[in-house]
Amino acid sequence: MFPVLITGPRLTLREFRADDLDASMAVVGDPEVTRTLSFDARSRTEQAERLAQDIARAQAEPRPDYYLAIANRADVLVGFIRIGLGRDSSGELGYAVRREDWGKGYAMEAAALMINFGFEALHLHRIQAACGPDNHASQRLLARLAFTPEGRIRDHVFTNGAWRDSLLYSILEHEWSSQGFPVGKVR
Repeated sequence: MFPVLITGPRLTLREFRADDLDASMAVVGDPEVTRTLSFDARSRTEQAERLAQDIARAQAEPRPDYYLAIANRADVLVGFIRIGLGRDSSGELGYAVRREDWGKGYAMEAAALMINFGFEALHLHRIQAACGPDNHASQRLLARLAFTPEGRIRDHVFTNGAWRDSLLYSILEHEWSSQGFPVGKVR
């Protein structure tokens, strides 16, 4: 499925574009943002290469993931969200929002839209998410989205010069459908 465009009350989830490079640096180039992610802050050159790869990957058949820009009403990239597709109708959710937009509920809205897309459009059975033990904001967000904690994965990612554990969460399709979150519009 390409291109994907999901509209919510305040945000749009859309495919990445080459002109997203500058705005994406506020996410992937900020060490305070990437401190809790599974990768280190990127340089502009590294991000330009990665963005080109992400744009090309979105057009692959079969598509390995849905890695989308989170854009505000002015169509400015404020973050990203991803569902990586796994075996047995499963997916893995990941997200990040630029620091200046923390606390505005953007991650919550984007995650709800993407989870609904995963269950409704992609027909997934299970979606999981992993976050660092120190990422209390993400832990609260996953709890608000009705994810179930499943455990701790030791030395799960190597980032910022050290191994870091991850906390694993999941939600099943029937659990999500009973929550009544906003669904957004997919085009």
